[in-house]
Order: sequence, then structure tokens, then C-alpha cells
Amino acid sequence: MAPPRLTVVPSLQDLPAPATTPEQLDSIKAQLDLVLLALEAIANLGSEAMLQAAEELNLSEIISDRVSLWRLRQSNPLRKSSGGRKKLDIEEARALVLISAHLATHHQAIIRQAIECLEQLTEQGKPPYAAALLGDYLDRFCNFYEERMAESDAAVPELTDLALKLLIDLLFYGSNGGRRRLWLALLDRAQAGTTES
Repeated sequence: MAPPRLTVVPSLQDLPAPATTPEQLDSIKAQLDLVLLALEAIANLGSEAMLQAAEELNLSEIISDRVSLWRLRQSNPLRKSSGGRKKLDIEEARALVLISAHLATHHQAIIRQAIECLEQLTEQGKPPYAAALLGDYLDRFCNFYEERMAESDAAVPELTDLALKLLIDLLFYGSNGGRRRLWLALLDRAQAGTTES
């Protein structure tokens, strides 16, 4: 009988923790929440799946229950409600990155299937809504965005583009080294944003 395979649980220490300004943390919070929104929409996930991922990754001390998860997600400055909002610290941001990459890995099959649909439709010159899987994802994403974000006046084509970009990103975040790729992308975007402003 083969010995059981050891699974290495990723740790916060796998991700660098550079000094960040409050503006950069705001950018990281906003982007992370959008990644989780895309995961919810493509894999039909709820907070239970995120809490289970936190447990599997030994992150329950940071994200222990629905309330702590809700408060972390409410820290996104784009969200409508400011009630219960807290400052997200770098450790919490890294925990959400590990959870996002973990969920993207677990739902890689449906993410890959959706991307293949998108490629086929693009080749055929058809809109993404022509495939049920993509249409359902886009509808859910747009509905979630409009329900939760303060800037819900975004036009549907803009939200569709954002949803498709996030879907493609999820393919990379669920691959080998995906958690590091996601974290570095968040840091790069945050630093680029503060340089431009």
C-alpha cells in the first residue's frame, strides 16, 4: 500500500509582506473582494466554502466565522455599506489571498470549462452570453456587483469586461504558484495606483 501523500499547507510566510500605505491597502482590499466575487459567481460559492477553506489552510484564527469574513469583505472601499467596516491589515489580506487561490484551485474544472467556452464563442464571433455557463456567471457577477458595490452605475458592458477579465485571472490564480501570482499582482496594482495619483 502506498504511503499517504503529504499535502503542504500554504502559509502566510509564503507571501512577502512589504510596507504598504493606507491607499495601497485600499486598492488590495478592493481587488481581493472582486476576485472573491468572481469565485462566488462562477462556482456558486457562499461564505461557508470560504470559511471551510480558512479552516483547511489553518487560518481560522484570522477568519473564524461569518461575521469576521463579512467584516473583512466590507473593508473594501467600493462597498455600499460602511457599517461594521474595519481596516484590513496585511496579514488579513494575505489570508484572503490564500483562500482565493485555494478556492480557484478547487474549482479549476469549471473555470477552465468557462474559459474554453469563451474562446470558442470568440472564434465564432458570438457574445459570451451565448453559452449557458458563461451567461449564468455573467448574470450572477453583475447582480452581485450591483447589489453590493456603491459604484453600481457601471454600464453592463464594463461589468461584463471586468467579469471576463477576473475569470481569466482565476485560471492563473488556481494554477501552481497561483497564490503568489495573485499577491504580486495585487501589490503591483496597488503600487501603480499610488504612483499615478
